[in-house]
Amino acid sequence: MTLGNSLWIGVSGLIAHGEAMSTVGDNIANVSTIGFKRERASFNDVLGGEYGNQRAGGGVYLGANQTMWQQGTLTQTGNGMDVGISGNGMFVVSGQHLGRDQQYLTRDGRFSLDSSGTMVDQHGMHVQGYTVSNGVRASGISDLDLGNRQSPAMPTSKASMTLNLSSDDVKTAPFDVNDPTTYNYQTSITVHDSLGAEHQVQMYFRNNGAGQYEAHGFVDGGELTGGTTGTPVEIGTASLGFNTDDSLQSQSGSLTADFKNATPGQAIQLNFGDDIASGGTGFKGSQYTANASAIQSVDVDGRAAGQLTDVHINPNGSVEGVFNNGDTFEVARLAIAQVQNDQGLRRDGDSLYVATNESGQAVIDEAGKGGRGATMSGTLEQSNVDLSTELVTLIAYQRAFQANGKTVSTADEMLQEVVNLKR
Repeated sequence: MTLGNSLWIGVSGLIAHGEAMSTVGDNIANVSTIGFKRERASFNDVLGGEYGNQRAGGGVYLGANQTMWQQGTLTQTGNGMDVGISGNGMFVVSGQHLGRDQQYLTRDGRFSLDSSGTMVDQHGMHVQGYTVSNGVRASGISDLDLGNRQSPAMPTSKASMTLNLSSDDVKTAPFDVNDPTTYNYQTSITVHDSLGAEHQVQMYFRNNGAGQYEAHGFVDGGELTGGTTGTPVEIGTASLGFNTDDSLQSQSGSLTADFKNATPGQAIQLNFGDDIASGGTGFKGSQYTANASAIQSVDVDGRAAGQLTDVHINPNGSVEGVFNNGDTFEVARLAIAQVQNDQGLRRDGDSLYVATNESGQAVIDEAGKGGRGATMSGTLEQSNVDLSTELVTLIAYQRAFQANGKTVSTADEMLQEVVNLKR
């Protein structure tokens, strides 16, 4: 080992620790970057040759940095489209970044819907997942284009009403929808046809005495095939029988309508409570008392077609669409990727990573499967940089840099002494 080598060994230490300080500086700079994974400098020794029976050292160099994949803290954001992963795995996004159009992996779950309803990350790249239609998951992943998803219309098939029907004022004259003196009470319910269009059904209740009530359902003729606007058309009747203790003994009745442009013969079953004849108690539903007639509750199924207004993301990665008709159902599932060797992933900036030959191909499935973590809606994974640790490491590298500088200055002084021997 020569004095000249001592100089270069010291220089190698200065270079390596200078680069290592850059790694620490990068970690500190990204302490607030969502999904960032800190890196650790990797020092490697250099052999300078053999002297006698010994292999002499030739200094140091900085190898490839190691990415530390420990879980970052999940913090609540209150935004349902922010998603963190609790456990292993990475989200899959696709798009153009730094001039390259390809698939990327990331732990940054700041998602949203763009103007077309496609789920994107904060850089506008398309989030990848499995679309779900009628409860069936697609076999492969794709862009999650949710803007064209609709909640289909559902025609009304059941209409339940709870009423108090007055026992007073028994009617004797024949029922006439245009004569209010021939019925005791009138109310309305909203039903939907097979196209999702709303229709108002006017219900008229008439006291026939001895605990017997009859009901008549009418709609405007302009809403029916072959009907005339402004002319009410009866589409069904019902009967209710009460006991002297106000309990509902029996009931029957339904409505049938041919709404315009919709499926003809739409049947709507009417229900007024748990009548005794059907095995009920007779007291859970409509009643027959001396009080004034009044409707207490209405429960009618059916709905109009709905447009997507919001999404909810569940721990298993299931994406539920919320529609403006009140419906909610699964529309997609987020894709979660794993690789054989995390250290082989190539860092591409913006918290994005690319699979390489060293990492192995990304293996993609749903959250919670095959060791993949759970998706936590309304949270984001913070950087896993610990600021106190990085500052202590920075001090250590600084002292090492100073020590290597001392090696260079000492070797320089010794060489100067050698030069002075000639004087």
